[in-house]
Amino acid sequence: MKTTPPIRLAGARLAETRHVCAFFNSEEEQYRVLMPFIKEGFERGHKAVHVVNPHQPDTHRQRLSAAGIDLSSAERIGQFELRVNTDAYLCNGQFDQERMLSVFERLASGNAEGGFPLSRIVCHMEWAVDAGCYVDQIVEFESRVNAVWLHHEDAVICTYNLAKFSGDVVVDLMRTHPMIIVGGILQENPFFLPPEEFLPELRARRAPRAVASA
Repeated sequence: MKTTPPIRLAGARLAETRHVCAFFNSEEEQYRVLMPFIKEGFERGHKAVHVVNPHQPDTHRQRLSAAGIDLSSAERIGQFELRVNTDAYLCNGQFDQERMLSVFERLASGNAEGGFPLSRIVCHMEWAVDAGCYVDQIVEFESRVNAVWLHHEDAVICTYNLAKFSGDVVVDLMRTHPMIIVGGILQENPFFLPPEEFLPELRARRAPRAVASA
């Protein structure tokens, strides 16, 4: 059971369930919805880990500064980490789910350096399309990583640009997150399936494709 205060996000509050899939149509919409959540985290002394697209680091920093966030101070005390998603998720050009599960476990509350009460993690997920054919793997990973966040109090927002992903992928991604942002509003996701239910179904669906490709 979560013991920290509820977190405000996209017109609602995150209570115990804090792994969120956020669908947006543009960067402007994304920043409009997420910036209050991001700013509140800095004000509360939470650790901020932002994983952005390769073209975004400079503009992302500019947006945070324009919102009144003192990035120099936050970086000096280790409160703010900015990473590029292709560097964070891909090692030697490959996506290793086991490595990334370990990475997120280290970022989780109680494990992250600096003694921050919890982490607010925002990950831009377009790399799965832009960097190669990793969409199937990321769907599986998004389900598996629930096992990490189940035991921590961190708020984790996975953002997806709807223009980048097909309809069937969007449906699968919805089924891997207990909370969802659609139309700028946070809501409990009625389509979510826990990993022990979703992963066998996913792998059964993939099996005929693997045989056909072989």
